[in-house]
Amino acid sequence: MSIVIVTGSGGLVGSEAVKKFHDEGLDVVGIDNDLRSKLFGPSASTSAHSALQSKSLRKFTHMDIDIRNQDAISSIFRKYKKDISGVVHCAAQPSHDWAAKDPRLDFEVNALATLGLLEQTRLFAPEARFIFMSSNKVYGDAPNKLSFREKASRYQLAKLSRFAVHGIDETLSIDNSLHSLFGVSKASADLMVQEYGKYFDMNTVSFRGGCLTGPSHQGAELHGFLSYLVKCVVHKMPYRVFGFKGKQVRDNIHSSDLVEAFWKFFEKPRKGEVFNIGGSHFSNISVIEAIEKIERLAKKRLDVSFSPEARRGDHRWYVSDVRKFTHHYPEWRLKIGIDEILDEMVSREGNPVR
Repeated sequence: MSIVIVTGSGGLVGSEAVKKFHDEGLDVVGIDNDLRSKLFGPSASTSAHSALQSKSLRKFTHMDIDIRNQDAISSIFRKYKKDISGVVHCAAQPSHDWAAKDPRLDFEVNALATLGLLEQTRLFAPEARFIFMSSNKVYGDAPNKLSFREKASRYQLAKLSRFAVHGIDETLSIDNSLHSLFGVSKASADLMVQEYGKYFDMNTVSFRGGCLTGPSHQGAELHGFLSYLVKCVVHKMPYRVFGFKGKQVRDNIHSSDLVEAFWKFFEKPRKGEVFNIGGSHFSNISVIEAIEKIERLAKKRLDVSFSPEARRGDHRWYVSDVRKFTHHYPEWRLKIGIDEILDEMVSREGNPVR
């Protein structure tokens, strides 16, 4: 028996990982206590995904456990031990805005719980692949210190910037920048994942994601940019744009493309690796470009307001350079672009599955 543990198994990326690894023939143990509903309200709940997985996936086991509960986590690892071939760690406090409300909870969930999972993996399943969903917020506001040009609907890097052609790669320093407390907790976990790989010779990887998205995303104002924007347009809810005149650019990667990258690493693991992963130049959009596209798809107008003050540590422009990953895994490629992503999300939000 080969088991993969997926934390945050009811969330956007976690649920996609559950399906992928289950479809590949592995037994999957999902850990999810629906923390999102406690942080962002009932509309952000992942409980429906968890219930559906339990009913439809024969080799899936759901565990309603808080990843901060080290006794409960340890009991799972003690039960399955070396049958565990992989840990896909997607659970998180995901909002850099929310983190300032409760820095301790943010750090406990994002950093300390990650350390706990790494240690349990080292003790009971040291050959397992440990796949960590990190964040581009580990770079803090360093991307904002680059040179930009302002265009009609977006900011763009100046042509002389070393990141202009391919996007931001892993050589960008994470030092001397304003990260947000969320960025610090994710960076702490990110570095620990790398360290366990290099120091203990484990198969670990940190995927530093851009905007992660897809039709199953339960977006809220403080987290889940595209998902929440689609929700606001379709259901005629007011929407606020924070700073940069709405010209801030995000690359967006569909959860299925992201999980395919997980699978490639699972098949051919490396030690203490780190990769920037995102939509790259293949799939990116500014806020006001996204509003225009979603309005057109939904055939509705958005009640939008603009706040001049940007969120602290927010990026003016971020596009991931994925060449390091594709160098090691040339068979992987991005398949779902921004137009397909938006079309799928608008269709799903307008015709929700109950």
